[in-house]
Amino acid sequence: MNEREIAEIRRRFKYDKSNITHIRGCYVNDRGEILSEFNQALALMSQEESEKFLSILKRTLSGTLGKNLIDLAFSTEQVVHSEEHKLLMNLRNSSLSEEAAVKTFFERVIASLSLPENYLILLAHDTYDVPFRSADDETQADASSEAYSYILCSVCPIKMTKPALGYYLHENSFYNCKLDWIVSPPELGFIFPAFDDRSTNLYNALYYTRDTAEHHTEFVDAIFHSDLPLPAAVQKESFHSLLCDSLAEDCNLDLVQAVHEELCELIEENRANKEAPPRRVTKDSVKKLLHSCGVTEPRVSTFEQAFDETFGADTELSPQNIADQKKLEIKTPDVTIQVNPERSDLVQTRIIGGLRYLLIRADEGVEVNGVRVHIT
Repeated sequence: MNEREIAEIRRRFKYDKSNITHIRGCYVNDRGEILSEFNQALALMSQEESEKFLSILKRTLSGTLGKNLIDLAFSTEQVVHSEEHKLLMNLRNSSLSEEAAVKTFFERVIASLSLPENYLILLAHDTYDVPFRSADDETQADASSEAYSYILCSVCPIKMTKPALGYYLHENSFYNCKLDWIVSPPELGFIFPAFDDRSTNLYNALYYTRDTAEHHTEFVDAIFHSDLPLPAAVQKESFHSLLCDSLAEDCNLDLVQAVHEELCELIEENRANKEAPPRRVTKDSVKKLLHSCGVTEPRVSTFEQAFDETFGADTELSPQNIADQKKLEIKTPDVTIQVNPERSDLVQTRIIGGLRYLLIRADEGVEVNGVRVHIT
């Protein structure tokens, strides 16, 4: 799913647009014990309550593609024969009305998760009459191209409110507010099947994780039996380490700046074209960049081997996962410098009198702790 397709489904989660008729839920404590289950019809709730439920579910489709939102693919063998795919299809095809399937799903989720607090498992089913989109990008709401039927799951921590004072108008007094348990935004979840090319794709699901450093791999294995890429934070750290370790002395400031600029250009290109599949970082694309920066062939070969060992030879990385477009930071053990990524040319390295220096051009506007200083 690309960004535009995700946004199209996100717009479904409104009181006047959703076809969600009821929500299944399972409340679990931190020991994995079910405290309660419910099957709540939205029609029996107030509009305010319904919108709060829909808002929570909608958060499962938030974040950055490749970081928070990860595409999961089923093999043909799984689609035809596997228990995990069959269970998801039963939930979808029955509109969550098959009790045995719902119970099995809740049990698998609980067995795979180990959260430090109580949590809520939410399940919703929706059917979307996909409006026809013409070649000139105009949609025709009264001309549906297909009905996209899907389920969405959200796993939300339940946290206690903090002690606070509340003002009671009728008594004109302040009292301690009653402590209560509230539903937090989703920690993880998914939508199945995927909405690819504005159509149903039974071979894929879109998985959500709030924490880019924690993918909850046990949950993914239990529900999808599918491999996940390394968490975005780990990808970034690993990529930086293999650059440094494999290139050794060739890993200089100019090279790192060139790699960062290349990744930022990819990010900007992907952002500009939200309908196309996002471009990825491959081993060959980095090798080409290293060659253009004058890195020696032995160093490039060492990088190639390290990439295969760290990520896998055919792995494609999201540029957002390994570069921060808004930040260029230069650190020494005693000094940290934040540089506008678009003005990285202001920083150079020099060896003067046998000592290594960072040279920063400072024409005007130099401040120290907020005090403007003059360079004389």
